Amino acid sequence: MIKPSITLHKNDLPEGLTLGKSIAVDTETLGLNLNRDRLCLVQLSAGDGRAHLVQFDGNDYAAPHLKALLADRSILKIFHFARFDVAVLEKNLGVLTEPIYCTKIASKLARTYTDRHGLKDLVGELLGIEISKQQQSSDWAAKELSQQQISYAASDVLHLHALKDKLEVMLYRDRRHELAEAAFRFLPIRARLDLAGFAGEDIFSH
Repeated sequence: MIKPSITLHKNDLPEGLTLGKSIAVDTETLGLNLNRDRLCLVQLSAGDGRAHLVQFDGNDYAAPHLKALLADRSILKIFHFARFDVAVLEKNLGVLTEPIYCTKIASKLARTYTDRHGLKDLVGELLGIEISKQQQSSDWAAKELSQQQISYAASDVLHLHALKDKLEVMLYRDRRHELAEAAFRFLPIRARLDLAGFAGEDIFSH
């Protein structure tokens, strides 16, 4: 296997960096509470074996180049569990990320034979690649990230394009692609409901 290329940037992407018409995106935060835990890292990949990591110092989220990339509606953003990441990006960067593809939603619609829809499970089954989740709970606000943290963060975006391709075949095979596309379009609203305090409430229930 070719060793991935990982570049760490401070507070923003460099001017002029282009990543094509589809990018994999992930975030690392201090925790999973949207209203308490700040954004520490944004990971991006064009699916070419290279990852770009934007590390934020403190609460400086100016990041004009990153924001422009995320807000560009001509670029598809591929996430795994987009609901959380989209909410985090809107709260901290003030940018609504669209259009979206979520491999977790795609997996739940396509892989109904299992309840294992985590990224590690997907990459293992569909791509035959073992990834580590050892650094999942670590201090992402550290001034200097460890090499283990950097490698872990990059692994969260390096495989999303390949997963999307595999899941697309399954969705079309079972005629669930239109359901998936509708769910993806709804994700920004779902994220805003979470930010508005409706994370644990089903507003569609009786």
